[in-house]
Amino acid sequence: MIFTSFIDLGYHYVLKPILFKFDPEFVHDLFTKTGEILESQDWLIGNIFRYQNPKLSKTVLGLKFDNPIGLAAGFDYDGHLSQIMHSVGFGFNTVGTVTALPYDGNPPPRLGRLPKSNSLLVNKGFKSSGSVNIVKRLDQKKLSNCTVGISVGCSNLPQINTIDKAISDYLFTFNIFKNKSYVKYFELNISCPNTVIPTPFTAPQNFTKLVVAINKLKLKQPIFVKMPNEISYLNSDNLVQIAIDHKIIGFIFSNLVKDRQNPAFNKNEMAKFINQKGNFSGRPTFDSSNKLIYHTRKKFGKKITIIGTGGIFMAMMLKQS
Repeated sequence: MIFTSFIDLGYHYVLKPILFKFDPEFVHDLFTKTGEILESQDWLIGNIFRYQNPKLSKTVLGLKFDNPIGLAAGFDYDGHLSQIMHSVGFGFNTVGTVTALPYDGNPPPRLGRLPKSNSLLVNKGFKSSGSVNIVKRLDQKKLSNCTVGISVGCSNLPQINTIDKAISDYLFTFNIFKNKSYVKYFELNISCPNTVIPTPFTAPQNFTKLVVAINKLKLKQPIFVKMPNEISYLNSDNLVQIAIDHKIIGFIFSNLVKDRQNPAFNKNEMAKFINQKGNFSGRPTFDSSNKLIYHTRKKFGKKITIIGTGGIFMAMMLKQS
């Protein structure tokens, strides 16, 4: 406990101020490479950082989670950290979003810091090394004790310009991973706006067509649909009902926000991002995500499973009995 407190103080007062002088994507890539190197010593990392308590363990849709705190898709998007995330204490880790084809991402800058707003601007545009490369990487890792999921999205490339092509693109990635024992669940990402298809998969007719095609794959793993954040209750309910009708009962609320007038933003901080392309994570997603969770649970009850995203901004000690 004393050692981890020392590390925490060192990060906040020494390392973080230094890192914030550098481009955030450079820092992200640096930590990704460092984390993958440290995987060879993950037994040591686990002894330092990992906290285990049986009260935190939970089984959901047949999946065992050591604790309810997971790493959402978007950080470990190429699977470099899928092994060490378990060692540092996460109960689960979603790799991706993974696309069928490699894509270098949108033109930089692709990340921006809003520390006063507890947020990041994200403009990666489904940057991915592609499902074939990612599955080769994950095949080499020790994931038997990890709860790893794969977030599947549509390749953000000009040739994927129709709904039928986009569905085939999704199916390619599902097929790549469906027989991998280390893949415990899938996330179906329908809520990223950075693709070139003319209409999104949040349109009910497109979503229906997509889930019908996915059902034909007969996946063994449960699927969680990654839902949009800025969506009406009516539209959200329609998508949830379509999923239920096709035997998908897992949902993740919710993805990023794009509204620059969101009250969670510090106005002075937002000024430099007001015209920059991208969407925002963290605190600005929090209220609307929780409202969608509350509404959806009230409407559909316990016949669905919900994972909440939007950031964790406080910690509470577990009371021992």
